[in-house]
Amino acid sequence: MDEIKNGKISILAQVAERLEGRTKEALLEKYKVIEHKLFEFANFMEAQLAFLYTPTLNEMPTEGIIKKALQIEKGIALPVFTDAKNAINLYKISNYDRDLLTNANDILEPDPEKCKKITLEEVDIAIIPGLAFDDKGGRIGFGNNYYTKLITKLPETCRKVSLAYEEQIVDQIQMESRKLTVDIIITDQRIIYKI
Repeated sequence: MDEIKNGKISILAQVAERLEGRTKEALLEKYKVIEHKLFEFANFMEAQLAFLYTPTLNEMPTEGIIKKALQIEKGIALPVFTDAKNAINLYKISNYDRDLLTNANDILEPDPEKCKKITLEEVDIAIIPGLAFDDKGGRIGFGNNYYTKLITKLPETCRKVSLAYEEQIVDQIQMESRKLTVDIIITDQRIIYKI
């Protein structure tokens, strides 16, 4: 277990170093390419209900994606985090500006009083955040296990997709289980389908 943890720390340092060499403008250009690819991606466009996330400091920005998806009347579900065993409740939003509140950790999440709670079975595609990925769908998250647990609970038919800068792709991430991987990674340079 320590070997896996130390490997992840080393990978995160490598990715951070790669990203430090990029300006905010360069990352914004890469993000625009990734967003464009997502809106050309059939699995995303055909999905009735897409799960997304509102980013923390080091995650791929998603505000533009969420707003654009709402404009084309795509169903969007966002997480509300609970302390109970790192659980996530999903709520469908209809308006980015009116339906979200800032939680205690300074993250935007749906207002449960304004939004409809939904089940995991309703999700057609899930956009899963992460800090580093490999071409087998392996990912390193923030270590709080919210999304790792979510991946295992999503229905088999749900596509699990991550958005990443090419700098976040590494040779290999040791995983405790391949059940914790994503299916597809969209970067600014390519679309990676899990091997």
